[in-house]
Amino acid sequence: MSDTASSYRDREISWLDFNARVLELGEDESIPLLERLRFLAIFSSNLDEFHMVRVASMKAKVERGITARNSAGLTPQELLNTITERTQNLVTRQVDLFHNSIIPQLRDHGINFISMKEISESEKEQLSDYYRKRIFPVLTPLVVDPSHPFPYISGLSLNIGINIESSSDHDISFARVKIPTNLPRFIRTSENSRNRFILIDELIAENLSELFPGVKIKDHFFFRVTRNQDLDLDEEDSEDILETMEKELTRRRFGPPVRLEVDKVISRVVLDELIDELEIEPYDVIKYNSPLDLTALHQIADLDFPQLKYPLFRSEISPEFRDIDSESTETYFAAMRKGEILLHHPYQSFTSSVVQFLQSAARDPHVLAIKQTLYRTSGDSPIVEALIEAAEAGKQVLAVVEIRARFDEMANVRWARKLEEVGVHVVYGLMGLKTHAKLSLVVREEGDGLRRYCHVGTGNYNPRTARFYDDLGLLSCEPTLGDDLSRLFNELSGYSTKHEYSRVLVAPHSLRNSLLSKIRREIRNHLDGKPSWIRLKLNSLLDEEVINALYEAAEFGVKIEIVVRGICALKYSTQAQRENIKVRSILGRFLEHSRIYYFKNAGEEEYFIGSADVMHRNLDRRVEALVRIDHEKHKARLKGILDDSFSDLYSTWKLLENNSWSRNLHDHNGNLLVDFQDHFIERHNRA
Repeated sequence: MSDTASSYRDREISWLDFNARVLELGEDESIPLLERLRFLAIFSSNLDEFHMVRVASMKAKVERGITARNSAGLTPQELLNTITERTQNLVTRQVDLFHNSIIPQLRDHGINFISMKEISESEKEQLSDYYRKRIFPVLTPLVVDPSHPFPYISGLSLNIGINIESSSDHDISFARVKIPTNLPRFIRTSENSRNRFILIDELIAENLSELFPGVKIKDHFFFRVTRNQDLDLDEEDSEDILETMEKELTRRRFGPPVRLEVDKVISRVVLDELIDELEIEPYDVIKYNSPLDLTALHQIADLDFPQLKYPLFRSEISPEFRDIDSESTETYFAAMRKGEILLHHPYQSFTSSVVQFLQSAARDPHVLAIKQTLYRTSGDSPIVEALIEAAEAGKQVLAVVEIRARFDEMANVRWARKLEEVGVHVVYGLMGLKTHAKLSLVVREEGDGLRRYCHVGTGNYNPRTARFYDDLGLLSCEPTLGDDLSRLFNELSGYSTKHEYSRVLVAPHSLRNSLLSKIRREIRNHLDGKPSWIRLKLNSLLDEEVINALYEAAEFGVKIEIVVRGICALKYSTQAQRENIKVRSILGRFLEHSRIYYFKNAGEEEYFIGSADVMHRNLDRRVEALVRIDHEKHKARLKGILDDSFSDLYSTWKLLENNSWSRNLHDHNGNLLVDFQDHFIERHNRA
């Protein structure tokens, strides 16, 4: 059974569709050259994470002998075969783009990638000196012989494999050198050549004879191994979840290999030996024309060439905070008391709004308590520092730290320990559930009582990523919302069997049923001749039950519009679906991360924003929160975002009737369409 016979697009195949769209940005000649280079690096890092987690999961199913077909009609083995073929095609396309388009264009702007054959004598001398002083002392050659078994190959490390000609003096046929990760991947060829670079891997390869003196080297190749990085945390048997997490993170470093990337020059015999030593399958192998690991292209993309990058962009200060006295915490809270504030990042500053909110709360003498969720944050987080300051000032501070946030686990463990040391009440959410909701609650003494100030967002409390993630947030001191968040935080830190809320929809208790109920309500309204419409802006759309409800709504004639950045398992199967469901995808300078849920509701329009995507994990295995937007002016802003997402005036990707994605770059007259995000930049620049 193939994917085409199913009602759903496979999750992993859909993810590869998404990464192909990232690659298209690298191919787009209208995007500044160094930004195109950065998209190639992002494409590679996306693939790394995909293999470390998703492919690793598929391989584990195959190894357990699971042959059941998924909702897309594919067995794990069929899916792995498809992933390998698709990935090989994509990386071949990426490398061809890099060599045949990007490199020549960079050369036109004075940025040169040089091979050892192209360097001058003076460059050769300087590189030799650099190698002897900076590189050679760091290298560790490892040989394979009867007394030296095949070495452990760390995940994502770049390695040189060396084939050695046997002799009567030694029984060595293979050696490995690991490329240092703490040195620049691209090395300037001389002190005077700021923009002439050679790969460190090539420089090391040129000097292999110094690492193996007296040994005849037949040839060499580059290879890279990706290992399973998924976590297997048993919370029920954990007496100390922090300690358990630290042990699991140590174990994860030694996860089994799931992907082998190799130079195309590698011989079949040597490749077979590597496959055997690493205990992987032939379908785990991806072949490249060197260089491997293009994540390092970020180094070149960071070069100081403003003309080859996106124009500088500065987030505007939200109008509600432009006139406040930065020295007075009272003026900040006074601004919030004037009415709810809808924020749109990065077009509006995260630092002058959300960070300032929590810093003001930490300093304000009338604030009694702060409660905060933390999923991902920056390494020098001003938000964590604000929580520490508040605790040291004697305020009651609760931090719900999600230490299972993938690839940020160790950072969050460190933050958790630091917060505990200063007296913050640190909890790790509910058993078996990741806390993904983006929530802040500040309790302030005012007059004869207490007032609660809230923030509910779609993105992480991370000032660094907030500069390039598209997210929404609501600041409010509305009592109903304050009461909702108080009860939700109490549930996260304590225990509750009641899960009723007024303005928020919370997973896993009510969100799934609420969404299904609202979709069915739109069907009833449509059949009754009342206004009906569903519009969603998401990162991922995967949950089959919700998709089925959308299919049913489309069959009854409800108009549905969906903009999804990444995974989209929805698949057109009937004419009614093709006519009534419109799907778009937006990628660009900023990472589209906001979620908006809209239901026409017979004219009583409902808008929600929050942390949840339509995926099994979000609806069933995470604590998520969506907040209803009540003010008409804020509804109008959200409507504007959705309207623009589906407008043919702006460049987006469309899901075609044949279930392939197509990017619309030009209008009917052949003119280049305005980039969707550039449109918002221009709008906020005018403001």
